[in-house]
Amino acid sequence: MAGPLLLIAAGGTGGHMFPAQALAEAMVRRGWRVKLSTDARGARYAGGFPHVVQVEEVASATFARGGALARLAVPFRIAGGVLSAVLGMLRDRPAVVVGFGGYPTIPALSAAWVLRRPRMIHEQNGVLGRVNQVFARRVDRVACGTWPTALPAGVEGIHTGNPVRAAVLERAAAGYIPPGDYPMSLLVIGGSQGARILSDVVPAAVAALPEGIRRYLRVAHQAREEDLPRVVAAYEAAGIMAEVEPFFRDIPRRLSEAQLVISRSGASSVADISVIGRPAVLIPFAAATGDHQTANARGLVDAGAAVLIAEKLLDPETLCAQMGAILASPDRAVAMAQHALGQGRPDATERLVALVEELAKGIST
Repeated sequence: MAGPLLLIAAGGTGGHMFPAQALAEAMVRRGWRVKLSTDARGARYAGGFPHVVQVEEVASATFARGGALARLAVPFRIAGGVLSAVLGMLRDRPAVVVGFGGYPTIPALSAAWVLRRPRMIHEQNGVLGRVNQVFARRVDRVACGTWPTALPAGVEGIHTGNPVRAAVLERAAAGYIPPGDYPMSLLVIGGSQGARILSDVVPAAVAALPEGIRRYLRVAHQAREEDLPRVVAAYEAAGIMAEVEPFFRDIPRRLSEAQLVISRSGASSVADISVIGRPAVLIPFAAATGDHQTANARGLVDAGAAVLIAEKLLDPETLCAQMGAILASPDRAVAMAQHALGQGRPDATERLVALVEELAKGIST
C-alpha cells in the first residue's frame, strides 16, 4: 500500500530548496511519497533530493524581473499554474502541502487553499518573504526557521529552526581545530548564487593578512561564473592557495574543516554554520527584502559566535582586521565555535516532520 503523499513547493534558490530537501529526505525515510513542485531554476537544485521524489516543474513568474510586457503576463502565468495545480491535486490528493517560499510555491499553496488540503509554510528568514506574507493567514501552520520572526497580527508562528540536509547533520558538532601555525581553511560562501562584493573584497583582505597567518591559509571561495577569472588571478598574484568555484557541492565537509567562514547570512548558511559550529564573519546582503539577512545573523552575533559587517562598511581593511583578530586568537575562535553550536537546531527537521504528521491527521481550516 502506497504511503501518504507530501507535496513540497519551493522557489528556485538554495535558501528555499535545501530545507525542502531536508524535509523530503526525512519523509521518504518514514514511508511517505514526496513530490516537489518548483520552477526551472529550482529544478537545478533538485539533484540532491532522494531519487524517488517526483520533480514537477510549474509555470511561475515574478513581478521583480523582466520588462513591462513580461510583468503584464505574470498574472496569467500564475493563474495557469494554479489551474494546473488544482487539477493535479484532484487526481492525486496530497495529505499535506508545505511551501518553503518563492513565487513557484504560489500554484501549490493556492490549490491547497481552494481544495482545503492541510497546508503550512516554512519561513527560513527573520522576515516573511513576499509569498509567505500572502499565505500566512491562509495556512494551518506557520513554521519559523529564525526566531523571532516578524509575523502579521494574529498569526502565530512555531519555532522549528531551519532544517539542514543530511550531509550537514552527519557533521553536526564536528570537532573544531583552532587556528594555528599549520594549514588552515578559510571558506567563503556568498549564497547559492555567489556574491560579487565578496569577490571584490575577500582576496584583497586575505592578501593583507600578516604573513604569519597568510602563509598557512587555504581558501575555498564560491564566486559567480563571471567573477571566476579575476578572483583566481587575485589569489594567484598574492601567492595564496585557493579553490574558486561557482558552486561547491560539498559545503558540509568544507564547513567542518574550516577554521573560519566568511558568508552571507542567508538562512540556510546560518543554519549550517550553527549546526556544525564554526566561527564566522557575516556580511548580510544589503538588498535583501526587509533586511532579513541582518535579522538572520542576529542570533549568532548576539551569542558571540559571529562578527557582522554591514555591506556598506565592507572593505579589505575592515575585513582583514576582523579575520586577523579571530585567526590570531585560538581561544576566541574556539569560544565562537562553541557559541555557534549553542544556536544550532539540529532537530529542526524532526520538528517540521512532527507538524506535517500532525496536519496529516486532519485539521479543519
